[in-house]
Amino acid sequence: MNEPGTEGVLLDQATLRGRLDDAPPWLREHYRTFRESMLGERDGSPFPCYFGIEVEREGDLLYAACESTTDPAALLRLRDVLVEYLETYPGHADRAPLAVFFRPPDGERGEAHYHERLWHVLEFLHVHDPEPWPDDIPTDPDTPRWEFCFGGEPLFPTSRAPFYEERKSRYSPVGLEITFQPRAVFEGITADTEAGERARETIRDRMSDYDGVCPHADLGDWGVEGDREWTQYLFREDDDASPDACPLSPARDHPRAPADLLEPGAWRRFADDDASAADGDAAVTSGLGDD
Repeated sequence: MNEPGTEGVLLDQATLRGRLDDAPPWLREHYRTFRESMLGERDGSPFPCYFGIEVEREGDLLYAACESTTDPAALLRLRDVLVEYLETYPGHADRAPLAVFFRPPDGERGEAHYHERLWHVLEFLHVHDPEPWPDDIPTDPDTPRWEFCFGGEPLFPTSRAPFYEERKSRYSPVGLEITFQPRAVFEGITADTEAGERARETIRDRMSDYDGVCPHADLGDWGVEGDREWTQYLFREDDDASPDACPLSPARDHPRAPADLLEPGAWRRFADDDASAADGDAAVTSGLGDD
């Protein structure tokens, strides 16, 4: 953790803040707006998730910056960061989510762009996961106990993006932002516990005040019949610009990528444009232009 640089490395809060002066402008702005949304207020209302407020205020969050949502080298570096994060977070703090900031695309993009890019990132991570899908998690996203898994762990990736006009709790003015939370950090506050029920009630009430609109219809709880996890990763605003079914089709087949791409540091083979053109993973990157 805290290797040199600001992009493609796992950083704690003190290190990230200490390096921001030398970071790209997009990353400085990403973190500034992220921190302001966590610790500030909107029309007198605090950010709905008080767990998010606490981990940012106490310095428990971990961070990463990713230069692209499509480039294989950038996404393999993100994969390595996520592997390191899963090894690091249990000893870092009781609750230590990973906030990933992505370099924004050129020009203004609509909702469909961000749904497409989110699911491309998650698909890439799944295909290049060094560990198999956990036996106790179903692979069908249209079931209440499905959730995205990586490194053998169930994760809840919450995303924010620039296209939200009213739902400001999901608004990120710079670009795509994904916060990965391992299922383990929800122990003791799941929907079937008294503490979890109180937490959800409080968060939903604060969400209504902060956003000025009712909580999203897709907001639900893992494992509850009728609720689906994948719809909560990036809330839809426009039905025509969002997927009707989960774009990810997980498989227990492992490995799904060549063995050399599962090794740490595999991103180096894509580090220059010539190598990327010659060796790019076409099965994963086809159909998407560069950021």
